Amino acid sequence: MANQPLLQEIQLNDLKLKNRIFMAPLTRCRADNPFQAPTELHVEYYKQRASAGLIITEGSQVSARAVGYVHTAGIYLKEQIEGWKKVTKAVHEEGGKIFIQLWHVGRISHPDYHNGELPWAPSAINPNGRIKTYLDRRDTVTPHAMTIDEIKQTINEFKTAAANAMEAGFDGVEIHSSNGYLFHQFFTKCSNNRTDEYGGSIENRTRFLFEVLDEVKQVMPEERIGLRLNPSAHDYHGITLDEETIPTFEYIVNKLNDYKLAYLHLSEPFTDVSNVPFAEQNIAQKFRPIYKGTLVINNEFDQQKGNNIIDEGLADAVAFGKLLISNPDLPKRFELNKELNEWDKSTFYTTGAKGYTDYPFLES
Repeated sequence: MANQPLLQEIQLNDLKLKNRIFMAPLTRCRADNPFQAPTELHVEYYKQRASAGLIITEGSQVSARAVGYVHTAGIYLKEQIEGWKKVTKAVHEEGGKIFIQLWHVGRISHPDYHNGELPWAPSAINPNGRIKTYLDRRDTVTPHAMTIDEIKQTINEFKTAAANAMEAGFDGVEIHSSNGYLFHQFFTKCSNNRTDEYGGSIENRTRFLFEVLDEVKQVMPEERIGLRLNPSAHDYHGITLDEETIPTFEYIVNKLNDYKLAYLHLSEPFTDVSNVPFAEQNIAQKFRPIYKGTLVINNEFDQQKGNNIIDEGLADAVAFGKLLISNPDLPKRFELNKELNEWDKSTFYTTGAKGYTDYPFLES
């Protein structure tokens, strides 16, 4: 089974990876300390999974303003950088490669995280959801509509976070422009009703993304930047689809061809969108002909589906989430066609080692 597509080497520009099994970015809520910094538990968790071709870390907030979940590890404080240094060192010692996912949740937050202040977003539109805070589960609020100066400040926070990631020893970064968070909120008309240069037309609504890209590549090699998109996210974190949704993502993906990115990471729909107006059901099939670089696909893939989509030429690598939570040695299990551990969903977002670093490896 060693010759299956998922186990073949892949080149990300100047970075050679040992297989095409990527670890998807997975929020795990284990940074339960005053600095929201990675701990020795994070070190062990990522070290265990270093046999993946590329680890993409959990979303890591680029500033205090970017927080929207409990116990998530940031990349803006000295203590956080020092914690991530231990993670990258451990992964590299095991022969692995690791990117950090840079994250800003925008309106998917709550004043409980911001000393009573409103979360920032492109427009003052409530996503009408529920948020878990350190105190309780709360209804979302109508966010503060960012000023031009605040948009520029946030762009600079991504640039600084990328520089911090390089200091921490990461091989690259993935910009989390997906799943209803800040970038996605700029993209969609349901969350962006601005009338300035960041709203209205498709070009304007995607401007924030490309300004962040242009700044981030000033502090790190463009070839080490990845990007994540979820074009058919529907009824997810307040996002709804419209007649401009897919054309917006076509515009983004076409324009990304002007950059020499490490990869583009796309998610297939999280839910059945076969009866949803304006949705694209087959994301890899739709965007593979458009994007000229390395394409990574994600969401509910298993071994056979992963091998098939690479074999069909619709993707170059597959990002696995829950399978890598529960099977730290997933590439070896695929190679030997061994039975997989089942994941424990109840421990996905808890604290401590249970359901985090205690999944068994194959017997030697």
